[in-house]
Amino acid sequence: MRLAIVAVGISAAISGALSSAAKADWVPPFKGNDTGGIISTSLINQTDIRALAIDHCARYGKVVKFLGAQNEYGGYVSFSCRWVPYGANERPLSVRY
Repeated sequence: MRLAIVAVGISAAISGALSSAAKADWVPPFKGNDTGGIISTSLINQTDIRALAIDHCARYGKVVKFLGAQNEYGGYVSFSCRWVPYGANERPLSVRY
């Protein structure tokens, strides 16, 4: 009797786990914040991704630095937003509270 109850419990747990669908979170084709962001490679043929990144970083008063690209289906181009471009002679912006 105990074995039958345990078997029913195990089979119910397994069937419940197998019947639930896997959930993958959806990511928009362009996503970012003040430190940088990602742009889907599907946007490369549709729009100017450099202009997207430059406009995004300009909202925070920063310049864009492209970091890498995944040249495959579903890949992303990553970029960071920096205060001062590399090789600039100016000092970084300092803010005192």
